[in-house]
Amino acid sequence: MATNGHTDGTNGASERPKTGVKVIVVGAGFGGLGAAIECRRQGHDVEIYEAFPELKVLGDIISFGPNAGRIFHRWSNGDVARRMRPLSIDLRRYGFNIHKYDTGEIVINQKTPEYAEDAPNFNGHRGELHEVVFNYARDDLKIPIHLGNKISTYFEDEKESGIVLESGERITADVVIASDGVRSRARKSVLGYEDKPKSSGYAVWRSWFPNKDMLADPETAHFCNNGDTFNGWIGPDMHFLFSTIKNGSDCCWVLTHPDSHDIDESWSFPGKLSEVQEAVRGWDPMCGRIIAKTPEERLVDWKLVYRDPLPTWVSAAGRIVLLGDAAHPFLPTSAQGAAQALEDGVAIAVCLRRGGRAAVPTAVRAHERIRYERVRRVQKTGETTREMWHKTDWDAVRENPEIVQLPRQAWIFDFDVEKDAEETYDDVVKEILAKA
Repeated sequence: MATNGHTDGTNGASERPKTGVKVIVVGAGFGGLGAAIECRRQGHDVEIYEAFPELKVLGDIISFGPNAGRIFHRWSNGDVARRMRPLSIDLRRYGFNIHKYDTGEIVINQKTPEYAEDAPNFNGHRGELHEVVFNYARDDLKIPIHLGNKISTYFEDEKESGIVLESGERITADVVIASDGVRSRARKSVLGYEDKPKSSGYAVWRSWFPNKDMLADPETAHFCNNGDTFNGWIGPDMHFLFSTIKNGSDCCWVLTHPDSHDIDESWSFPGKLSEVQEAVRGWDPMCGRIIAKTPEERLVDWKLVYRDPLPTWVSAAGRIVLLGDAAHPFLPTSAQGAAQALEDGVAIAVCLRRGGRAAVPTAVRAHERIRYERVRRVQKTGETTREMWHKTDWDAVRENPEIVQLPRQAWIFDFDVEKDAEETYDDVVKEILAKA
């Protein structure tokens, strides 16, 4: 049996023997890139197909807990993690100030713990961190990434699976990993029916912008003159999170609020500052002051969709598997969506190596069995954290301010997905084969 530790050499190439398993990954987001990198680490032949024609540094803040940091750290002996560090927020000195929504008083300062070097924590600009991972996969590992290739359909039989591009080209593999997002086309191939998203009843306004106007106002300059900061205001059915990052040069905020728009029409479009200001009427004036510094062209109105838990992530023949948001969309209050997609990529890569080319469908089903319950439990934390903040009992908070702290559960953060997949694979396969 292979060891559980990382096997990357200094150039990031896998030291594991080639398995002969050919993998197609659809989607070059964090989930797809992570799955491809892990497949390369485990000895598989892998290529990525992505609909977007070019990489764009888009988005705003994204979080990776230590469970994801552990994965990054294993790539090229920590080199990728070192590239991500200067792009990420460092709150070890500042912590997280949690404010009461109306008075603005700081209820508690939640300290930021030191994380082990081999399990770092990253919070930074989605596009900038994504660029590090993308360049590592393409330039360091030389994983073929085919941009501008839209998928027309997926197919499989007992011996192979593959994709048909809109150009008509047909590409085959032993397994297709579909990491094509919340609007996944592969989901229909797996389920056999169209699974439509539903409104979660909430949306977020979110923005990322330079500190120029914040610095010009004496009331807000202190957020940018003190390095990296993190402040949150929590109130009835809403919460507002504001950070400064990269030593105060960049500002970003997210406001989660009730929303029941028809998400069949659109789920992300430009936001209006007037609507945001109206939402925080009666809140601490500092919230409105920060919002007023936001360039409207940098404001996004993002509808939070959810889907009922899928009965399976695996196609009938076991050669197409959904990964990340395609299988299990997360609410941002979990701060685990991208991390769980990365965990998926590690688990499927390990399972494919353990099963080998002769047992790909069994390995894919073992991956689902290993991952399903953990993902379901972590998904729930997005709802529980939101409910904790949106229905705060302020009398109880006065007695014990710690009850409003952002949860940092050890069972999530201390988890080593590679070790778990290695240790549980054989038993899971026995269960699958016994029921076959």
